[in-house]
Amino acid sequence: MAAFYYLLITFIGTEVLGRGLQPDKSENQLFLSKRVVTDSGEIDGGVLVNENGIIEGIFTRDTIDKLFNGYDKNLQVIDGGDWALMAGVVDSHVHVNEPGRTSWEGFVTATRAGAAGGITTIVDMPLNSVPPTTSIENLKTKVSAAKEEVYVDVAFWGGLVPGNEEELQKLVKAGVVGFKGFLIDSGVSEFPNVEGDDLDKIFTTLNGSDIAVAFHAELPISDGNNSSLCDKCENLDPVLYSTYLSSRPPQMEIDAATLLAKYIAKYDVHVHVVHVSAEGVIPILEKAREFRIQNGSKRWRGGVTAETCHHYLTLSSEQIPPGRTEYKCSPPIRDINNKLRLWEYIKQRRIDLIASDHSPSVAGLKSPNFMTAWGGVSSVQFGLSLFWTEAKARGYSLSTVSHFLSSGPARLAGLHDKKGALKPGLDADLVFFDPDASFVLTPDKIFYKNKLSPYMYKVLTGKVMQTYVRGRLVFNDGQVYGNPQGKLLINEDELY
Repeated sequence: MAAFYYLLITFIGTEVLGRGLQPDKSENQLFLSKRVVTDSGEIDGGVLVNENGIIEGIFTRDTIDKLFNGYDKNLQVIDGGDWALMAGVVDSHVHVNEPGRTSWEGFVTATRAGAAGGITTIVDMPLNSVPPTTSIENLKTKVSAAKEEVYVDVAFWGGLVPGNEEELQKLVKAGVVGFKGFLIDSGVSEFPNVEGDDLDKIFTTLNGSDIAVAFHAELPISDGNNSSLCDKCENLDPVLYSTYLSSRPPQMEIDAATLLAKYIAKYDVHVHVVHVSAEGVIPILEKAREFRIQNGSKRWRGGVTAETCHHYLTLSSEQIPPGRTEYKCSPPIRDINNKLRLWEYIKQRRIDLIASDHSPSVAGLKSPNFMTAWGGVSSVQFGLSLFWTEAKARGYSLSTVSHFLSSGPARLAGLHDKKGALKPGLDADLVFFDPDASFVLTPDKIFYKNKLSPYMYKVLTGKVMQTYVRGRLVFNDGQVYGNPQGKLLINEDELY
C-alpha cells in the first residue's frame, strides 16, 4: 500500500476534468465517485490509473483528500460525483455476424452499441458469420474484418462442427477463449450441430485444456413414432407465441444437460452451458459439478458453469403478443414461474454469469410467424440497464450486478487477469453509471445495426453515462466518442 501512496503523491495535480471531457491517455488519471463498486461493496473514493491504462490502486475519499493536500503534479481527475463507478461489462455471448452477414450486424455497429451500454469487452460467437470461426483460416478472415473497426475490446470463440477437431489446438494457440457447439440444428447450414461421435472426438482432443467448451444445450424430442414436436405444431396458429413455446419444451434442455453430464464425468474439460432457459437444467449441472469436485477437480466451479440471459430474467411467455417475433429466441422465453426460479438461482449464486446472446437479423427475417422467423433477441446495448431494472426492484446491489455481468464472464473467457473487476493490475475498463436515472428505449437511442427490440418503448432503470476502455473515453453523454481503438484479444504471432 505504501507504494500506491507514493505513486499517487507523484501524480497528483490540480486539473479536475468535468464530466464529458476527454482525458489525455499520455497522462495518469484519478477517477472519483461517491459509489466506487468493488467486489465487497461500495466506497466513496477513487480509482488510480497509470499512463498505460492499467489500474494502480483503489482508494477511499479520506485517503485521497489527505494525499491531495499540497501537491501539484501531473494527474487528470475525472469526478463522476453521484454516478456509480463500475468495472466495464464483459459480454461473453455476442453474435457479430461479420463477415458474410454484415447486414445483420458488424464489428463497428456491435462495438459502438457495446460502448453505449457500458460494455468494454465482447466475445464474438463463431456463428452467424460466413465463414464461421471453425478453422484457423476462418479466424484469420474474421480478424481481418475486425481490425481497426472495434470501439471496445473483442475476443473470439472458436466453433465446434463435425470434423474440425484437428483445428481446435491451432485455434487455442491463436487465442480463442473457448469453443461453442450446438447439440441441435443451429439454424444456419454452415454451422452443423455435433452428435455422439463428434462429441467423443472433441472431448478427447480438448481433455485437460484450460479453456471452456460451451454448448447450446437442446436435444430434439420425438413422440416415439418418428414424429417431432414441430410436426405436431403444424395445426396450431404460428402467429401465437404459445405455438412456438410448445415446440421447444424444457425437456429438450434437460435431456441435453443430462447428456453433457455424462461427458463431464468422463473427461477433464470445462463444460459451459449457454443461455439456460429451463430452470430444471441447473440441478443437473450442480450434480455433475459435485461429482467433479469430489473427484479432486481444482477448476473454477469444478469446470461446470452456466449462464442465463437478460431476456429470460426480464420477460415471460405470458406477456408476448401475437406476431411479435422480436421476442423469439432458442431456447424460448418461458413462463413467469420459470423466470422467478431463475431469479432464485441468481440470489443463491447457482448461475455463474449473465450475457446478452445478442443475435440480431434484418427486419425481413422477423415475419409474424413464430415457427419460421429468425430466432434471436437484440439487446447488447441495454443489458446493464435491463439487469439493473429487475435487480434493483429485488434489492440487489451494484456489486452483485458486477459479479454477474463483469467478473463472471471475464472468468469464463479466461480474461480475469485483465478484465472484469476494479483491481490493481487490471485494465482500466470503467463505466460511470447512474443507477437512479431512467429512460424510455426508443429507436433513436439504438446503436446496433437493426433497430429491433422486444423492449421498445419500455422504461428502463439505470443509465450508462460514460464508458472508458483502458482509461480512454469511448462513450459520453449519449454519443460514442472518438475513433475505433479497441483491441483484438488474440495471439497474432500464432495466427499469422
